[in-house]
Amino acid sequence: MMPRGLATLSLLSAASALSATATRRSPLTVAPPSNDQLVIAGKAFNSRLFLGTGKYKTAQDMADSIAASEAEVVTVAVRRVEGAVTSMLETSIDWDKVWLLPNTAGCTTAEDAVRVARLGREVAKTLGQDDNNFVKLEVITDSTYLLPDPVGTLAAARQLVKEGFAVLPYCSPDPVLCRHLEDIGCATVMPLGSPIGSGQGIDASSCIGVIVEQANVPVVVDAGLRCPSDAALAMELGADAVLANSAVARADDAPAMARAFKLATEAGRLA
Repeated sequence: MMPRGLATLSLLSAASALSATATRRSPLTVAPPSNDQLVIAGKAFNSRLFLGTGKYKTAQDMADSIAASEAEVVTVAVRRVEGAVTSMLETSIDWDKVWLLPNTAGCTTAEDAVRVARLGREVAKTLGQDDNNFVKLEVITDSTYLLPDPVGTLAAARQLVKEGFAVLPYCSPDPVLCRHLEDIGCATVMPLGSPIGSGQGIDASSCIGVIVEQANVPVVVDAGLRCPSDAALAMELGADAVLANSAVARADDAPAMARAFKLATEAGRLA
């Protein structure tokens, strides 16, 4: 029989080993399930980072950044998809792996936004995405701060939903407005973190928290993200996804910044 002192030491040693093992393995217990997908209008995505395609120094920078980010949704301003740009998009991006999100940037009225959204659906078809009815809705009348027009956004969203679009509206971080957009059938709401292109980070965290709490559709924080930590913060607030463009496109090393945003988005999701 083992002496009592040795037995006690043996048990303590075993307990210590088990504790160490549990500590080493603990990160696995907080990982999201393998089916932790973002679902919008019935379409599932593994990545929760959306990436814009504007403002890059070169087409190669854009393509490399999309690849580094592993984003599965990229947004393109329909108004600039003409001739050489269309050809560049067709050859630079693997549209079998990436879902086009046409946007109505540059539209100042609901009527104009609806017309451009229809054109965006045709662009998706030319890229082989015949079933793509997504549109990122932007109606902006404020040329100084580029703040979205809530009245025009609601009017355009209502018409596009009637026409069968999956509408992802860019909007102010107004919980009441987001509820109205959801009520008329929008597939997501996309409240701004701060004015578009401003790089001011998340200025509206309290409002975004309320929007997340009330929403029954995915919340995608869009605009103003300055650095990867802003993406992490948005996800920590409960957002379902984030959209980045300027912070990546204008970086000295755009692909490296795109990867940083990817990792930050994942970290925020885990937090």
